[in-house]
Amino acid sequence: MKSEAMRMATWCSRSFSIIKCPCSEYGPLLLPNNSLHFSRRSSTALLISSLPFSFLCPSPPPVLARDRRFNSSTIPIQDYLTSLDGLKYYDLVEGKGPIAEKGSTVQVHFDCIYRGITAVSSRESKLLAGNRIIAQPYEFTVGSPPGKERKREFVDNPNGLFSAQAAPKPPPALYSVTEGMRTGGKRTVIVTPDKGYGQKGMNEIPPGATFQLNIELLQVVPTEK
Repeated sequence: MKSEAMRMATWCSRSFSIIKCPCSEYGPLLLPNNSLHFSRRSSTALLISSLPFSFLCPSPPPVLARDRRFNSSTIPIQDYLTSLDGLKYYDLVEGKGPIAEKGSTVQVHFDCIYRGITAVSSRESKLLAGNRIIAQPYEFTVGSPPGKERKREFVDNPNGLFSAQAAPKPPPALYSVTEGMRTGGKRTVIVTPDKGYGQKGMNEIPPGATFQLNIELLQVVPTEK
């Protein structure tokens, strides 16, 4: 029995070479010696085929994967610009359409977000004749006093009759910080209490709170000539 084991060991030492994988997590590899007429190319192919697929095609590091997912909370504060009235804003998408200038009538979607919760949004407007929620764009004049447009009683749209007075109330910051945006653009704004909902708060936004305002400029309404 012992002699049989010795003969087997001798045969293995003559027929194969033991090569340690350069990566420490893999064990030694057995490769045939030249006496078995394995070419260098064949040996290399055998070595490659014995390695795990993940070693040959490593997946991208988790950090790179996270970088592909855009999140406004990851934007450094120094990258924000400052508006004339002191609001910090950052353009997520520049837009390519007409520019919203002071005095322009625009349609936007806006979302007020506090600690990850959407507290106020134009995408959650109610129809007058029922409790259905619709995404009704908010229309106002850039640079106008806040709330002027809410005096409209009814707005007719394809989804039904809509009450402008019942529309979600935007923060005062919306009326000024939209200036300079292009149609199709998306802007995120850090709204302080004096430009937000003040000491009253709104829904989940508590009194005196700073929150994030996201704006999407849908249209600059052409002026009637």
